[in-house]
Amino acid sequence: MSDDKPLSLHVPEPEFRPGDKADFSDVPIPQAGSVPRPEIDVSAEDIHDLAYSIIRVMNRDSEAVSPWADMLDDDAVKIGLEDMLRVRAFDARMLMAQRQGKTSFYMQALGEEAIACAFRKALRPGDMNFPTYRQQGLLLSTDYPMVDMMNQIYSNAADPLMGRQLPIMYSSKEHGFFTVSGNLATQFIQGVGWAMASAIKGDTKIAASWIGDGSTAESDFHSALVFASTYRAPVVLNVVNNQWAISTFQGIARGRAATFAARGLGFGIPALRVDGNDYLAVYAVSKWAVDRARAGFGPTLIEHVTYRVGGHSTSDDPAAYRPKEESDAWPLGDPIERLKNYLIARGAWSEAQHVQAREMIEAQVAEAQKLAEKNGTLHDGPHSTPASMFEDVYEETPLHLIRQRQEAGV
Repeated sequence: MSDDKPLSLHVPEPEFRPGDKADFSDVPIPQAGSVPRPEIDVSAEDIHDLAYSIIRVMNRDSEAVSPWADMLDDDAVKIGLEDMLRVRAFDARMLMAQRQGKTSFYMQALGEEAIACAFRKALRPGDMNFPTYRQQGLLLSTDYPMVDMMNQIYSNAADPLMGRQLPIMYSSKEHGFFTVSGNLATQFIQGVGWAMASAIKGDTKIAASWIGDGSTAESDFHSALVFASTYRAPVVLNVVNNQWAISTFQGIARGRAATFAARGLGFGIPALRVDGNDYLAVYAVSKWAVDRARAGFGPTLIEHVTYRVGGHSTSDDPAAYRPKEESDAWPLGDPIERLKNYLIARGAWSEAQHVQAREMIEAQVAEAQKLAEKNGTLHDGPHSTPASMFEDVYEETPLHLIRQRQEAGV
């Protein structure tokens, strides 16, 4: 008889469940300014430690104390703060619209606003993002019309995508926003392919791929790393680690790896972790990686450490799988409050200015919503005609589609 014990599997569990008191006091958060800033031509092995630490610029006294600091003047920081306020106001309006039945679906970036807004400022016109569904800040921090975003969410007659894409899956080539893919992780390998094509053409445009912590378990994530590292593609590979997939905590997808950034090291890709709630740090790290790609030094993997404050989507109730107070205990704080306090500490902002800016932006978002709803909503108003399903599919419409359209009578 064998004395072997029966085999068993290890199933990772989050630290806290509903009913528990969340306590992140044992989570290692390095001091602001403690992580060095290397040159952009550095090799992955020479910055091995940066895949395990967290780059921070703002300290707890709202001061910028880092070799990664002093890259933005006060006016640029004010613009960043207003961008984040716009994202939050937009999210609040669209979340309410979904609850009112004006759209079927919405996803907030609550608590993550700094990541997309700061990253966008590091790019140039013509660069292309391959985003997931929580990077609305990439558009809202540019001159892309809010009304068009709302038209797409409502799937109304003015929807730029004519109702053929799920709400919040925007698309704008002119603004460097490749349409969001509902099949998670595809955008990671697509971004690498686009970047390789740009290099093959001898262009100067780079790409940025985006993925959530949960989707790093998909095969496309690893395929993207293989191609990016092998061909030194001019791409920035962003992993937004907001601690939760849908109802699965980040430890499931991460497995035995210490961090998500560490996975880049195995492919010889320089990898960094950044405080995703520190606008100044996100911008500095993004600019470093973007400059590296454009200078021909290849890809960079960035893990943005943040926290998803809201539900995964309007279809999700996070109270079912995590403590209600967990977001309050998250040690990296709120990105808007932190940047506001930084400007106030510098004498460049005030509480009164902040209230005025927030109210002005909320009014702008409300006005955009009124304009969008004149074009209709999901359940009230005109929509794109059924004939639109046959348009913009092929450069020249093939005969079988012509016959199908005739049979449909549209």
